[in-house]
Amino acid sequence: MSGVEGPILIWGAGAIGGVVGAYLIRAGLPVTFVDIDAAHVEAINSRGLEIEGPIEQFTVQAKAFTPDAVEGQFGCILLCVKAHHTRGAAEQLKPHLAPGGYVASFQNGLNELEIADVVGRANTVGAFVNFGADYMAPGLVQYSGRGAVVIGEIDGAITERAKALHETMLLFEPNAVITDNIMGYLWGKLGYGALLFGTALTNASICEALDAREPRELFRRVAGEATQVAMKLGVNALGFNGYTPEAFAPGASDAVADASFDAMVAHNAKSAKTHSGIWRDLAVRKRKTEADAQLGPIVSFGAQVGVPTPATQGVIAMIHEIEDGVRPLAWENLAELEASLPAKA
Repeated sequence: MSGVEGPILIWGAGAIGGVVGAYLIRAGLPVTFVDIDAAHVEAINSRGLEIEGPIEQFTVQAKAFTPDAVEGQFGCILLCVKAHHTRGAAEQLKPHLAPGGYVASFQNGLNELEIADVVGRANTVGAFVNFGADYMAPGLVQYSGRGAVVIGEIDGAITERAKALHETMLLFEPNAVITDNIMGYLWGKLGYGALLFGTALTNASICEALDAREPRELFRRVAGEATQVAMKLGVNALGFNGYTPEAFAPGASDAVADASFDAMVAHNAKSAKTHSGIWRDLAVRKRKTEADAQLGPIVSFGAQVGVPTPATQGVIAMIHEIEDGVRPLAWENLAELEASLPAKA
């Protein structure tokens, strides 16, 4: 089995798209970047795309365009934008999708569903990523920690195109896998992502927050809501990199939950990325987060299947208050949120 044939378009050259694209270019694949940040595009075109961090440091020469300037059609488009920009980006890239081609979501959230709504379900491939990376400056992205990379069709079929994309991803992450349950991974990531939003209510690092004993009951409720919604939907949520959904399911013992927390701390301790991208959006880049796009589906699907999601809704509300400048990043936010929740049924 060979990898993806023909040029690859990466829509979004930030943390995820920049790292993946740089590795594919270094391996000799024809990759074109699209990004809305004109300064980033100019830097890539003039100086190349530089990857820094503890794993490797290298620079690749690449072609980059703003959305209005890119031309041509591509059989493989990797969508790597923030979740709340998914629909707009999908509509922009649609004219550049070749007949019979596909868009793969290298994002956080259930974005495959929104992409499919724009380009068609038959033209959408699922993907799940959990490596650590950050956009640092125009032309510079930090690759700070390896993590899971998974490819799979939305309907669970193992197709030739999914196998080809998986083969290509092995050039970036040698442990990348192909799955017949990509929705299970995506729902697992929703639970883990909800935890990261919880840690981002504070200035603590991911490891500090997940290792602390005081907020564990709150964090168990936050991740547990996503787990329960997935169960009600009939989705077998899957774990990765220390996170195990069953540790947050109803009736899970303290020992099982603590083991997952400890494993997540151990995994994150290996990464130079100390804080989540959510925290960087709030504390460094001072911009809106993906709270609605990532956590909103937990709430909306929960309402459909009769699973209350007060903890998730509380996290979303506090994140918005921080975005609006009316709430500081503080450890006290966790205790306040826990105190506001109704007693567990």
